[in-house]
Amino acid sequence: MVSITEWQKIGVGTAGFGVFFVFLGMLLYFDSVLLAFGNLLFLTGLSLVIGLRKTFFFFFQRHKLKGTGFFLGGVIVVLLRWPLLGMLLETYGFFNLFK
Repeated sequence: MVSITEWQKIGVGTAGFGVFFVFLGMLLYFDSVLLAFGNLLFLTGLSLVIGLRKTFFFFFQRHKLKGTGFFLGGVIVVLLRWPLLGMLLETYGFFNLFK
């Protein structure tokens, strides 16, 4: 049986809230505050679940740098209050990361 630490439980909840806020931000016509908050919560939750080192190595592998650049660039663009463009960049980066 795999044991789950308390940090991982908190990370799952944080990532879940992040996905919820991103979804809610998209439903409310790309509300930039909800999208930015959701992005930050999701990335924080991901790093709590799998660890900071594994998160860093996942995003910064040589063959995933293009996807990482678009994904993190999209997060930055959303934080700068261009939600539609930022979400498009994030989506493109997400598909490049997981292809």
